[in-house]
Amino acid sequence: MTESDTVLTALADGVLTLTLNRPDKLNSFNEEMHLALRAGFERARDDAAVRAVLLTGAGRGFCAGQDLGDRDPRKGGPAPDLGHTIETFYNPTLRLIRALEKPVVCAVNGVAAGAGANIAFACDIVLAAQSARFIQAFSKIGLVPDAGGSWSLTRILGEPRAKALALTAAPLPAETAADWGLIWRAVPDADLMAEAGALAASLAAGPTLGLGLTKRLIQAAATNSLDAQLDLERDCQQQAGSSADYAEGVTAFLEKRKPAFKGN
Repeated sequence: MTESDTVLTALADGVLTLTLNRPDKLNSFNEEMHLALRAGFERARDDAAVRAVLLTGAGRGFCAGQDLGDRDPRKGGPAPDLGHTIETFYNPTLRLIRALEKPVVCAVNGVAAGAGANIAFACDIVLAAQSARFIQAFSKIGLVPDAGGSWSLTRILGEPRAKALALTAAPLPAETAADWGLIWRAVPDADLMAEAGALAASLAAGPTLGLGLTKRLIQAAATNSLDAQLDLERDCQQQAGSSADYAEGVTAFLEKRKPAFKGN
């Protein structure tokens, strides 16, 4: 596991908080931060004590995408292999987030640009400060959306809005993003971390096996036929119904008390 101060980690009450921590660079990605964030999600995958993840950024922005300081063409040399960068750094982390059968909450505390925006969209529930902006900045430097952006924008918003955002790089205010269904909610800036923390803690205290199966089902629905989805619902419900969490949930309901879920 990579240890680095570019991503701060804290585990409390089942919530692993991952804070992108290059505030002087608007938390833009360098290789060290890439590896540290991946290590954080690998920990979330492998550590049973982690029942939910909260991802956010330090300082005045969430993430400005890739740090371009190391890509200055004025320094000369061969053109960078950005396909290698994507395959080596971005794609493994995106796949981890989507495959993690634990809830991932993202608190966007300021600008989320380029890959920073698209990593947020890969999370399960996104809250954003009302002052936050989402920007598909790629077209401004001659690139295409990456970090899953062309996938998530098109599926969530449809082709017309996805194309307009990607081609123009127009900033999308948090409240508009919420109105369009791109994120869950826009909240007052001062309330963002309290609301996101409470949400993550609530999910961590929930029946996380069932929540993980729910995440799997919803993500599969975009490409499954109805028949395939019905079969997957059957299989997931069979697994959930045999869990200790289901037994606890029903018992707590009948006894009119709060359930104590364990995630199994």
